[in-house]
Amino acid sequence: MTGMRTALRALAVTAAALLAATALSPTAQARPEPRAPEEFVALRSVDPTIIQEMRYTTAHTFMGERVDGYRQPVCILTRPAARALHLAQKRLLRQGYSLKVYDCYRPQRAVDHFVRWAKDLDDQSMKGEFYPLVDKSRLFEDGYIAEKSGHSRGSTVDLTLVRLPALPTRPYRPGERLTPCFAPKDERFPDNSVDMGTGYDCFDTLSHTDDPRIQGAQRANRQFLKRTLTEVGFVNLPEEWWHFTYKPELFPDTYFDFPVDRRSVGRH
Repeated sequence: MTGMRTALRALAVTAAALLAATALSPTAQARPEPRAPEEFVALRSVDPTIIQEMRYTTAHTFMGERVDGYRQPVCILTRPAARALHLAQKRLLRQGYSLKVYDCYRPQRAVDHFVRWAKDLDDQSMKGEFYPLVDKSRLFEDGYIAEKSGHSRGSTVDLTLVRLPALPTRPYRPGERLTPCFAPKDERFPDNSVDMGTGYDCFDTLSHTDDPRIQGAQRANRQFLKRTLTEVGFVNLPEEWWHFTYKPELFPDTYFDFPVDRRSVGRH
């Protein structure tokens, strides 16, 4: 009997150890995903008429793959930024145009993904479209990639203008022939936006809002977008015609990392 009690005691100790190990395992200790503060909203809940083409949920990016943290094609912004876009949209609709957003709030994990990709000089699968004239080794030095992004603070948006009625835009097919993002509009990847002189996320100085080489209708379209958004409180980044930040920012010094997912703002 003594031997039996000893064996049972040993089994009990072993079982307790296994339970303790399980409790301390990464799976058992997995933390729930962070949620957005209550000051964030889904843009669609504020203005469902603004067109959303959330590029980073697709493979049509400068990396050629979906970006970390983008789980659903939903634009999330701080409430003041979303309301300002709503005001701009009301004015544009009366003139036969609509805003179209490409990117809104961007989690820090997405920015970290950009940084890892930029350091991998062997991965240049999308160079032919997004940075045909830029050596990938210069992406940090030239300011195209950085370790922090204003998008992660929640009041920055990448967007363009679409003439109504909006035509459909075909999806990107991975592996298709790439055309430089600064090629004539009818040659580069199709976009139902007005002609801004380059495509979105074009790593080239031609993307600078006031680049003197951009003239005619293309320049007029950029100025129309900039003027419309400036009137409702946005400030343009001079190096990117599509990049605007609502001022004053609610979170000027905070870089969030909750995922781009409806559940991140679902309780608001």
